[in-house]
Amino acid sequence: MTNETVKALIWTGKTLEVLDQRQLPEITNYDSYSDAAGVTDAIKSMRVRGAPAIGIAAAYGVVLSVKQHLKSENWQQLVARDIEMLAQSRPTAVNLFWALDKMKSVLAGIHDDILAAVAMCAINIHADDKAANKKMGEFGADLLTGAKGVMTHCNTGSLATGGYGTALGVIRSAVARDKELNVFAGETRPWLQGARLTVWELSQDGIPVTLIADSAAAWLMKSGKIDWIIVGADRIAANGDTANKIGTYSLATLAKQHGVKFMVVAPNSTIDWHLENGDNIEIEYRTAREFLPACYDTPNSLVSAWNPVFDITPATLIDAIVTENGVVLNPYEHANGIRILQK
Repeated sequence: MTNETVKALIWTGKTLEVLDQRQLPEITNYDSYSDAAGVTDAIKSMRVRGAPAIGIAAAYGVVLSVKQHLKSENWQQLVARDIEMLAQSRPTAVNLFWALDKMKSVLAGIHDDILAAVAMCAINIHADDKAANKKMGEFGADLLTGAKGVMTHCNTGSLATGGYGTALGVIRSAVARDKELNVFAGETRPWLQGARLTVWELSQDGIPVTLIADSAAAWLMKSGKIDWIIVGADRIAANGDTANKIGTYSLATLAKQHGVKFMVVAPNSTIDWHLENGDNIEIEYRTAREFLPACYDTPNSLVSAWNPVFDITPATLIDAIVTENGVVLNPYEHANGIRILQK
């Protein structure tokens, strides 16, 4: 089941149209960008979010940079500067750097029409991500045999990817098989991506979903109403340690306590094969102003805020990692970690 009306990014050939996810679900508004600086701001400001979607947006940002600077004598240097600017937009999502590396490989080649070449690369990154999501959806749905209820965290659907979704793609695929599945979504503080985005997106697909407060997750697990927690990822180390939206580690710990299975769903581009484990994954900390009530945001205030937006879930708490290349069950038990997925 796919709702093609839910699109985070629309490439027109001249501009990148970005759905401003900060305004959802009340307002559906697309902002139009014609240069890399605008795309960088869209990523930094979280108009576009979700690791795969960030990578896709950055790829289109490179296309816009080439389009803008190609007639300049030093266009290569100007594009390289824009690529570095895009790379600084968000630190944790490895898909960003993966996509930029692919674009740099095209730029380093010899092409009769470099603009057409980079545009085709970006379009392929976008299309390949959507196709990968559908494969992951089927692999993940296979694991839900006998499951009656699942919970998801943050937003991992079409809004966070090239289309269809990672963790939400698994839920979509399971529902498409006429499976009766009770779906619960955590609100995902402090940005409320679950409450604002996930439940909205599922409702657009006609999939019933129950929203819960983040602090109700443990009691939900104890009730026996869910069998799996299904999440996405922003970076996965070679041993399976996973960086995802803040609160994921808490859910994985609670799941282990209550005998609930824990599934991570992400494209292969999310795996950082250069990192042996999650200890060296850079965690993004965002400004306190996104979290702190305005009355405390004063020079002499005694109240501050700590605002990490990701945490690391160790592989020992993960029951399955699903990519488009297949599934690894209990990744911590494998001597080679998840390298069997490195195809």
